[in-house]
Amino acid sequence: MKTAHVVVLGIALAASGMAVYLVRNMTAPAPEQVAAPSVDMVKVLVAATDINVGTALGPQDIKWQDWPASAASNLYIIERDSPNGIQDWTGAVARAPFAVGEPVRAQKLIKGNGSGFLSAILPAGMRAVATKIAVDTAAGGFILPNDRVDVILTRRDAEVAKQTGVEAWTSETILKNVRVLAIDQTVEDKDGQKVITGSTATIELAPQQTEVLALGKEMGAISLSLRSLADSAPNAVAETSDANAGMKGLSIVRYGVVSTIVNR
Repeated sequence: MKTAHVVVLGIALAASGMAVYLVRNMTAPAPEQVAAPSVDMVKVLVAATDINVGTALGPQDIKWQDWPASAASNLYIIERDSPNGIQDWTGAVARAPFAVGEPVRAQKLIKGNGSGFLSAILPAGMRAVATKIAVDTAAGGFILPNDRVDVILTRRDAEVAKQTGVEAWTSETILKNVRVLAIDQTVEDKDGQKVITGSTATIELAPQQTEVLALGKEMGAISLSLRSLADSAPNAVAETSDANAGMKGLSIVRYGVVSTIVNR
């Protein structure tokens, strides 16, 4: 058999084999399509934009969004239960911030009914009290709303002054772990850095604590001490260092006059 015949026969066999392969694939049954499981959806009221504390909601700030029914909490505002939810909650004041897309919960809103936002965000039974501060009495101006602070009273100690015959001062923490509601802020450029300063801080107090603060302001100077987030929970108890426990007082001589600062 000639070589040319062999080549032609090989090509014919390869072509026939390819034809058989194609015919089998074309006639093979299509793979079975598995239907995706259906998920029940509900419409939940969510934040359409980032919402800050104290913001009065407008209709553009909230919207309905599809949400898996199995993941919809009872705390969410659901359209089937509140079809007029957008209209009902327009004008409500945010007591806590919302991120865009976050479900809106009634517990984080309050209807102020024309009142100011500060009275709207105050918890029941609490009071808002303002006190004068300065940069050097407010952690260098870095205290912001929602921070927690201790309130320190610095005053003249007349009893020690009477006993020693020299001017004496004492300081003590009169309120612990109180929340800052607001602070009138301006931003200043100091040595190339932006520093936030304010002259008045408004803090959240229980009724009896307001009396303590009012008395303290009459007795001496008030300072705010910023607390760490680690011990700023409402029921947290801050530890007191005893590093200076042995220091009884510090005497300062100015123009020949001795003044004593007592550490208690």
